[in-house]
Amino acid sequence: MLAPIVILVDADACPVKDEVFRVAARYGVKTIVVSNAYIMLPKDETIERVIVDQGLDVADDWIAERARPGVIVVTNDVPLAHRAVTAKAEAIAPNGKAFTDASIGMTLAVRDLMTDLRSAGETTGGPRPFSKADRSAFLQALDGAIVRLKRAGHPTGQPET
Repeated sequence: MLAPIVILVDADACPVKDEVFRVAARYGVKTIVVSNAYIMLPKDETIERVIVDQGLDVADDWIAERARPGVIVVTNDVPLAHRAVTAKAEAIAPNGKAFTDASIGMTLAVRDLMTDLRSAGETTGGPRPFSKADRSAFLQALDGAIVRLKRAGHPTGQPET
């Protein structure tokens, strides 16, 4: 039997927590919200709060250590997404972009290039504002990831009907 589906949310700056909770509830998927500060969560037995110590990458490390097949990592952090993909977990950005084996290398290279340009004093503009289209794309990507994992044999917390 394959491991059950679990969603790990890199929550400190995640704009789609409510969407994660809605989709996870529909499928009965356990969700673990990881942050370094208290975040209000719905009262739901399938949602767990993990507060990690303060510090650079502490939440990312906690999530990466638990990434495995059957886990969906929701993050905007490209290095964390790379660690998740390397561990054969699914990784999805809040804008719905799926990080994959095929895309993560280029995504990481572009991120590093932009970091280098900014540190050299270049104005790079930053990300575009989060939109309704991003939210919709995220909902589709998360739903699709859960369906793919179920088809691959990973169970959810919800009994099959």
